[in-house]
Amino acid sequence: MTATMVKTTYREALREAIREALQRDERVFLMGEDVGAYGGCFGVSLGLLEDFGPERIRDTPLSESAFVGAGIGAAIGGLRPIVEVMTVNFSLLALDQIMNTAASLQHMSGGQYAVPLVIRMTTGAGRQLAAQHSHSLEGWYAHIPGLRIVTPATLEDARGMLWTALEDPDPVLVFEHGSLYNLAGEIAADAGPVDLDHAAVRRPGDDLTLITYGGTLGRTLEAAEELAGAGVSAEVVDLRTLRPLDDATYLGSVTRTHRAVIVDEGWRSGSLSAELSARITEQAFYDLDAPVERVCTEEVPIPYAQHLEEEALPQVRDIVAAAHRTLGEQP
Repeated sequence: MTATMVKTTYREALREAIREALQRDERVFLMGEDVGAYGGCFGVSLGLLEDFGPERIRDTPLSESAFVGAGIGAAIGGLRPIVEVMTVNFSLLALDQIMNTAASLQHMSGGQYAVPLVIRMTTGAGRQLAAQHSHSLEGWYAHIPGLRIVTPATLEDARGMLWTALEDPDPVLVFEHGSLYNLAGEIAADAGPVDLDHAAVRRPGDDLTLITYGGTLGRTLEAAEELAGAGVSAEVVDLRTLRPLDDATYLGSVTRTHRAVIVDEGWRSGSLSAELSARITEQAFYDLDAPVERVCTEEVPIPYAQHLEEEALPQVRDIVAAAHRTLGEQP
C-alpha cells in the first residue's frame, strides 16, 4: 500500500515534531528566546504559543546560560524540556552549563541523575549573517563525552529526530543548518520517529565515498551528480549523528570504494573531518587507494560580503575537484 505523501518544508517538519511531542507527553515544553509570541527567530515555533499556552511555550530572557541552566534543572526534575538557542555562536554563552553540568552530571553522580534535555540551535553559514551568527561548531560539541550530537539534513530527519532525542536519557544537541529551513519537498503523512544511531547512504556508488552531514549534504549530492556526468560513481554518506559516530557505515563504504572525501563546513584544523580522517586511516588504511581528502571552510571568521562568504565555504566545485584528486585525475 502506497503511503500518503504531504508537502512540507524543513521548518514545518521541525514545528510538527515539536507539536507532536507536546501532544504526546505533558512533561515536554519548549523554552528559548522569542519562541512564543514572536514564533521563533526562524519561525519554527510559530503558532505553538496559541495552541499550548505560555506554560509550555516559554519566552526567556536573553541569557543563554540562565535558560539552558533552567532546562537542565527541569530535566533533572523529571520534565522533558526542549531548549532553543538562537544560533550556535550564542551557545558558547551556555558552554559551562552544557559541558560542565549537562554532559557531566550523570557521570559525576554515579548514575543517580540523568539529564534528558534536548537543545536545538541553528548552525552554519551561507546567509550573509557574518561572523557572530554563522559558524559551524557542532564538531566542537562532538568532542564532549556525555552528549549526543545530531544533524538533521532531510525533511524526514527534521520530522523524526526530535521524539527519539527526547527519549534519550542523555542531553541531545540538535544542529539545524540555517540554509535548510526553506527546503521543501514531500514526506509520508505518517512520518514518525527515526533512528539516531546510524548514518545513511543517500546515494550509492562504487568509485569513491563522499562523507558529509547537515547543510553540506545538498552540495555533496550535487557534486555526486556532476561527477556522474564525468563517469565517476560517488557514494554519498550522511553521518546524521556526529556523536557517537556510526563507524560501521562510512568505513564499510570506504573499504568498498577505496577512496574518501570528507565534506565539513567546520574549519579544517582540529575539525570533525580530522577525526573522521584519523578513524579511516586507523581502521581502513590498507583498503585505501589514495589519501583521504577533506573539503572544509577556509580558516577565517565567516565574512559578511556574499562573494567572500561563498569563497570561504565548501562549494560543489571544491568537492568535485577533491574527488578528482583522490582518483588521480585532473578536474
